[in-house]
Amino acid sequence: MNLSKLFPGKPSSRSINDLQHIRAFVTVAHEGSLTKAAKLLNLTQPAVSLQLKSLQDQLKLRLLVRSPRGLALTPDGLKLLPYAEQILESIGSFEVAADNLVSILSGTVSIGTILNPQTIRLGAILQYMANRYPEVRTRLRHSMTGHVIERLANGALDVGFYLGTPAESDGVELHAVALMPITYCVIAPKGWQERINGLGWAGLAELPWIWTPSSSMHNRLLTSAFDSVGAKPQVVAEVDLEASMIELVRAGVGLSLARESVAIDEAQKYGAAISREVPIEIPLSFISLARRREEPLIEAMFYAAQMAFA
Repeated sequence: MNLSKLFPGKPSSRSINDLQHIRAFVTVAHEGSLTKAAKLLNLTQPAVSLQLKSLQDQLKLRLLVRSPRGLALTPDGLKLLPYAEQILESIGSFEVAADNLVSILSGTVSIGTILNPQTIRLGAILQYMANRYPEVRTRLRHSMTGHVIERLANGALDVGFYLGTPAESDGVELHAVALMPITYCVIAPKGWQERINGLGWAGLAELPWIWTPSSSMHNRLLTSAFDSVGAKPQVVAEVDLEASMIELVRAGVGLSLARESVAIDEAQKYGAAISREVPIEIPLSFISLARRREEPLIEAMFYAAQMAFA
């Protein structure tokens, strides 16, 4: 790299062949240590030392000398450091500008949402997309977990949230990223704590249950749990909304499954009973069709979701 190209003026007879040499010089100057600089640069100490030697040889100047406290700048190094810092700053600005130009996206992305906005951190995801890609319009479609894959397959959704790790279904190959674990608990009406204490799935099956449709995550988790012990629950009601399910638990109709945060809230506010014997932990996943995973809008949405949960 030629300094005169970045800073027009009198042509220089000293040509810098590698930007990494300048980065090594600035890092060592700031840290005063080859060891610390090497760690920051993800290089070995000999590699950093070689870069410094190469830079000094090219410039025909001594930039750093050893001192009792490590490496110190020589008078020449002190004079050149601000210019080296300016080069790195200019390169950084150039890379950011180039990245912004390349990453300008536009269009509409349809997102399948589940649960509630707070749990899936929907606000943070949409804010990231609005700030980073102002030309992208997001369209939200709320449904049960089981419907998300179906709507991805028929093109109604581009991406979506999913409870669990989705397997290939009816020839639909999916790309999934786990965002966070979610724990589910068995929740029972007020005054039922003694009735459910110590019971496993076989014992719980003998109590009345509030059921959900086959496309719901609750149905999938409970069916698997009861099948694992060869038990069949006593279903006394079926609902397709979590709010209705919780309301029936409050009313004393029977047991159901709820996210741990919801169960604790119900226990604190309404005295609901919680079983600690049979918790179920599953991942909250973000998914798309595997064949679309490298589309720019899809990649941007996956990154936004991961950033929200970082």
